[in-house]
Amino acid sequence: MPQSLTRNYIHIIFSTKHREPLLHSPVKEELWAYLGGVCNELECNPLCIGGYTDHVHLLCLLSKKVALMKLVEKIKSNSSKWLKTRHKSLEGFCWQNGYGAFSVGPSQLPLVTAYIKNQEEHHRKKSFQEEFRSFLKKYEMEYDERYVWN
Repeated sequence: MPQSLTRNYIHIIFSTKHREPLLHSPVKEELWAYLGGVCNELECNPLCIGGYTDHVHLLCLLSKKVALMKLVEKIKSNSSKWLKTRHKSLEGFCWQNGYGAFSVGPSQLPLVTAYIKNQEEHHRKKSFQEEFRSFLKKYEMEYDERYVWN
């Protein structure tokens, strides 16, 4: 077959270093737009970006030209540098070292999009750690609690 055909939807989740609640309006909305721009530059069509004060959810269509690891590296490094210029309180900003990335089937896109858009309400009841653990459980991922939160 002479064509390379792919369609991989990815839900990426990562937090601020030590889950510090540093992402507030209006910087947070500017950050979502900035992250979308990084995705577009890498031909990874962003479908929905959102999050809460201490973490980001990003749903995108992964380009066949970009490895997931490279996409996350670019998103985090570029946005970290950009955030440091936005406000004096963000001069020392850092993302956590790791991330979670989960495949999403086409039929689940509306559900995941709604989930991301509803982060403010969702986190009135559940912490980031509880949320992330539920994703790890849902996707049957083994992990070491000591290294998930750095």
